[in-house]
Amino acid sequence: MTMIEKKELLLLSRGSTSAFEHMYYLYSGKLYGFILKLTRGNTYVTEELVQRTFIKIWEQRTNIDPDKSFLSFLCTIAKNLLLNEYEHETVQFVYMEYVKNNTFLQYDNVTEKEVDRKVLEDLINRFIEELPPKRKEIFIMSRRYGFTNKCIAQQLHISESTIETQLSKALSYMKEKLKYYGLR
Repeated sequence: MTMIEKKELLLLSRGSTSAFEHMYYLYSGKLYGFILKLTRGNTYVTEELVQRTFIKIWEQRTNIDPDKSFLSFLCTIAKNLLLNEYEHETVQFVYMEYVKNNTFLQYDNVTEKEVDRKVLEDLINRFIEELPPKRKEIFIMSRRYGFTNKCIAQQLHISESTIETQLSKALSYMKEKLKYYGLR
């Protein structure tokens, strides 16, 4: 990092909009490339996450340390935003499956529907935490991060059939737990 960039980061941390624009100009392309790889070429999500990341940078500008890598800071924020997005999509998918399998439900208002979704989301997160450590890791990599079984197997140095078995067991566990709560 150059001295000019350090100076810009210091100014940004103090609220300089021109320093913010300069850092956006310098780093938005690099961040775009990083996110594009994580999203496997999804340009819509990538563009959205670049914008949201820089919004977050502006909101957290007082936390910027000019002596540390700004690109690492950006990538960490972007990765966390993406993980949150994937987690939200997983919960949304499970909720839609729940609603589809319980078509008799009629909602009188949006608030009731949102409360039910939040309760279901909390239950699913609790069920995930109850999984054995390796199964939990595999489930999260698959359902929250969207990794393929092959990719998970390579990263964890285990066979694809083991991944399939662990995912099957995790999903069976979730279904049983949902049945217990009358949700499946």
